[in-house]
Amino acid sequence: MKSIWQMEALPPLPKPQPLRGTVRADVAVVGAGMAGILTAYELHRRGARVVVFDRGKAGGGVTAGTTAKITSQHRLIYDRLITGFGEERAAQYAQANQRAIRQYAALVEDKGIDCAFERRPAFVYAKDDASALEREAAAAVRLGIPATLTDRTELPFSVAGALCFPDQAQFDPLRFLHALAGELTVYEDTPVWNIEGNAVTFRGGRLRAKAVVVATHYPILNTPGYYFLRMHQQRSYVVALSGAPPVEGMYLDAEESGFSFRQAGGLLLLGGAGHRTGKNTEGGHYGRLIRQAGFLYPQASVRTMWSAQDCITADGVPFIGEYAASMPRVFVACGFNKWGMTGAMVAASLLADRLTGVENRCAPVFSPHRFPVRASAAKVAADGAQAAAGLGRQAFHYPGRTLDDLLPGQGGIVRHNGEKVGAYKDDQGRVYLVSTRCPHLGCELAWNPEEKTWDCPCHGSRFDYRGRLLDTPARRGAVNRRKAAANGVMINK
Repeated sequence: MKSIWQMEALPPLPKPQPLRGTVRADVAVVGAGMAGILTAYELHRRGARVVVFDRGKAGGGVTAGTTAKITSQHRLIYDRLITGFGEERAAQYAQANQRAIRQYAALVEDKGIDCAFERRPAFVYAKDDASALEREAAAAVRLGIPATLTDRTELPFSVAGALCFPDQAQFDPLRFLHALAGELTVYEDTPVWNIEGNAVTFRGGRLRAKAVVVATHYPILNTPGYYFLRMHQQRSYVVALSGAPPVEGMYLDAEESGFSFRQAGGLLLLGGAGHRTGKNTEGGHYGRLIRQAGFLYPQASVRTMWSAQDCITADGVPFIGEYAASMPRVFVACGFNKWGMTGAMVAASLLADRLTGVENRCAPVFSPHRFPVRASAAKVAADGAQAAAGLGRQAFHYPGRTLDDLLPGQGGIVRHNGEKVGAYKDDQGRVYLVSTRCPHLGCELAWNPEEKTWDCPCHGSRFDYRGRLLDTPARRGAVNRRKAAANGVMINK
């Protein structure tokens, strides 16, 4: 299902001359989402020769699924940052994100980008107890953010309180991204196979650069760096409603299980129903949003709906900087949690400064080499336990069901010809088989009945029902190459 940003046809980007053999540039950027394009554009603006690679289309991954809020209000983070990192590091985080909003506004104005950019207030609300909001308000003001508390909102229910950050923003991310990408050298449909030293290898050749930036949402190299041990992925869902009363602000529940609201033209975007990738339920996440929409806005109708995926770090702060100590000219931008639009601009500023020799005083808090604070250690352990459980299921779980037990439209792990396979039976009775082993690190995939995908509960890789790769960190599909004896079974290659 397409997001509202994808429903508007955008002109294709210029196709650069094919790269063959060994070529050179100042910087290679891997990933043409918002973080990669902004970083490449800022380096290009400073005079660097930059080449961008993407395995798909520019902006076609996580950026296309965002609700596109540009805000420094990241739920209840500042009180926690002061406690865990200290006031100096917390101020770096606040200042970098506040500056990112101003940088977006300046780019839109200077370049005349038509992307529905609007300044809006951002609210985080609590339905029952506002004490956490009071602590967060005090922390935000202490860090220089002009936050205020209120108990009045435009929402169709009462709240105990709402924390307002004024002068935040929202926009159409794909129109903005395409305006910048059109000035860059972007190779779409060109996956990078490996990074060795300062060189990236791709289909047809190799590009040597003075520096490489990995902005692939989830880093494509497992080692060094070991980012798969320090992040997990979460899915969230959005329904776009027509006929709902408009809201001027952007709203987010202080509770993870709550809902978000923002206006996009004539549509109200209602988001939520999130869960860890791979932890799928039969109850239906879209169904939960649609039921909530029907309760809150009975006169409204659903125009479209879509899902998104976010990398979640244990301490809530992105990793922006040197990929690993042993790779001094390779850099990373990842782990934006649910704040990828603001985080992408922060990454562009920090990395462009680092690569051009400019000191950025906000860099330390985002360092990928930071030690986890005590509060995040338990989350790191929980992520490790989740991965161990996924590996254990792949090794020791043997399914009781067979292909015959699947009804049309159903999928799941079954026994077939003495093997454990993932199977999906379409409405016409055709069967598609995939490997149950995630090609990233070998965890057992889980069937997502709502989106008809195979999701990895360990690190968040996703594949369609044919086994084709949808989301990293896996770099190839979950393809089952063995032949099936039963008639009507399709083996996907």
